[in-house]
Amino acid sequence: MSAQSAISEADRKIWEQARELYIPSLILITELTDGEIDFDDMSAIAAKLLDPLQTPYLVLHDDIGKPTALIDLDSLRIADYSDGKRIERDSDNEHKVLVFEFRKEYLEAIEEFGPSGFASGLSFPALPFIEDNGLGSFEIATLLNSLPSRS
Repeated sequence: MSAQSAISEADRKIWEQARELYIPSLILITELTDGEIDFDDMSAIAAKLLDPLQTPYLVLHDDIGKPTALIDLDSLRIADYSDGKRIERDSDNEHKVLVFEFRKEYLEAIEEFGPSGFASGLSFPALPFIEDNGLGSFEIATLLNSLPSRS
């Protein structure tokens, strides 16, 4: 889903079909660097258009407003992509305070669906992706790799 153009009717129909079949599904929110709508806003819009979503990560911005890092709402660790490489570090106390309510909401949703909610097609994560610096690529791959294989 683009932060600039939202979701097409064709993609909405695909989403509905996946829901009916309980296919594990996630929302990738792209084009987050050129507009006024940020990841949090777009996640809320997507949740209204599709289904309730969980946001396991929030986007952190640099001093000029460019998305450069993610904070994991489970571990509260930061994945910094500002130099185009993923560097993981502990969050500051300020970050922990800022994300407290988001984290609480996320953990409650995860508890509701259990640890296999995504794999069972019951829980739908929303993740940001920025091609320029790779923000979100590791997190997306990790989530997809958590799905059981069908070999």
